[in-house]
Amino acid sequence: MVDAVSAATDKSALGRTRLAESFDTFLALLTAQLKNQDPLSPLDSNQFTQQIVQMTGVEQQLLTNDLLKSLVANTTNGVATAVSLIGKEVRAATTDAKLQNGKAEWIYTLPRDANDVKIEVLDSRGKVVKVLPPVDKGTKAGDHKVTWDGKDANGTKMPDGIYSLRVSAKDSDYATVPTMISIEGMVTGVEQSNGETLITVNGAPVLWNHITTIKQAQAAPTPTGTGGDTPNPPPTTAED
Repeated sequence: MVDAVSAATDKSALGRTRLAESFDTFLALLTAQLKNQDPLSPLDSNQFTQQIVQMTGVEQQLLTNDLLKSLVANTTNGVATAVSLIGKEVRAATTDAKLQNGKAEWIYTLPRDANDVKIEVLDSRGKVVKVLPPVDKGTKAGDHKVTWDGKDANGTKMPDGIYSLRVSAKDSDYATVPTMISIEGMVTGVEQSNGETLITVNGAPVLWNHITTIKQAQAAPTPTGTGGDTPNPPPTTAED
């Protein structure tokens, strides 16, 4: 793949060089013709206008080819990198999380202690559906996990889907404390949307380059005493 892209790039560069040389030669010949034309029988302007248009069209096609190669290279690299994340536990910087099975989870991080923290859940239209109660020790610097049960302020169960978290923090001087919001979970899918590579974390699409932490998923513990395991033999006793 790399060799093919390099070869295409070399051919494109050579094409641009030849086009530039041809265009310069064309302009030089055209200028000479205009200077030496017969005033009683001037050159047909339509002919060299068409030639200029053709030259410009070829140049635009080369630029378009360069853009396509760039998009293909970026897309291929992004997908290849993202696919390698499937099955791994990641943390990604995003305010979006999916409500499913009556739960949505986020993590907000404070760089320093705050005096007051307000936590709000918003729907896809940006409307506040629930103001969550304070998290235990949620004003301290560090990571804080937020879990929403999927109910609005009236206790009505909201439909599954993507919701956003908004955290506003102030210190004792009423100055804003910046917050970073993330989600954690296993990567289960990869997709392309509008030229961007997205991964699926806990059912929510996230830009793959927003990942901040990657770790190998932990294997499930092996059950003991069930599922066909060979039972321990009974103890033997010596006969009298």
